[in-house]
Amino acid sequence: MSRIGKLPVVLPSKVKAEVNNGTVKIEGPKGKLEKTFDPKAVTIKLEDNQILVEPVNTRNIFSRSMHGTARSVINGMVHGVVDGYEKNLTISGVGFKATLNGKILELNLGYSHDIKHPVPDGLTVTVAENTKVKVQGIDKQLVGEFAAQVKRFYPVEPYKGKGVMIDGEHVIRKEGKKAG
Repeated sequence: MSRIGKLPVVLPSKVKAEVNNGTVKIEGPKGKLEKTFDPKAVTIKLEDNQILVEPVNTRNIFSRSMHGTARSVINGMVHGVVDGYEKNLTISGVGFKATLNGKILELNLGYSHDIKHPVPDGLTVTVAENTKVKVQGIDKQLVGEFAAQVKRFYPVEPYKGKGVMIDGEHVIRKEGKKAG
């Protein structure tokens, strides 16, 4: 049985939850989230201001694996509606910059054209100093996916360190060619 899955998800006082046949709805001060889990894999109950997740069948591999995963996702939903999630991106390179026009993030990353990337609903994107991009939202998956999409346009290259980097990640730098 999953060590993480056994733990209950405690709901803070300002969070409302509703569980109905595998669908979990969480509402808090920052917004609402809804997620549906496979009712054949896990049983989700709301008891005493706590959400409990149990596997339907402990002999089924999928049910056992979804036990901890479902609990972790629900815990992330609660954290998102209370505190929210944030990813910071840093753009480095000569002439590399980002600007925000309405709901479109425009990136100038040294290509012959500007990259126009739409910001999905539910996310707040701010640009500071043309090189610092902050992505905020209540859905952990949506925040992480948007940051990863922006990074994929020009990942940090190992020689000069140019590109888009998510703060907190480590890039191994390589030594250039030596005159021999």
